[in-house]
Amino acid sequence: MKTKGIVRRLDDLGRIVLPIEMRRSFDLAEHDRVEISAQDDTIILKKYEPNCIFCGGSKDLKEYHGKQICTKCVQSIGKL
Repeated sequence: MKTKGIVRRLDDLGRIVLPIEMRRSFDLAEHDRVEISAQDDTIILKKYEPNCIFCGGSKDLKEYHGKQICTKCVQSIGKL
């Protein structure tokens, strides 16, 4: 069964406004990043959660040259 949601129009630049209720329920704030993907005929919006480029973890991340690395991997690299 398909669910029906709120209908919004795209503006001239292809933008849509997410309703405040949805932003609140998904803990989206102004300037948060949103990941956009597609599956079959569905567009998927998901709050972007960065991950470590080595292990895929999402805790204790540090940024290095624009890439996210977790503390454990930084320590492992330091031992080399």
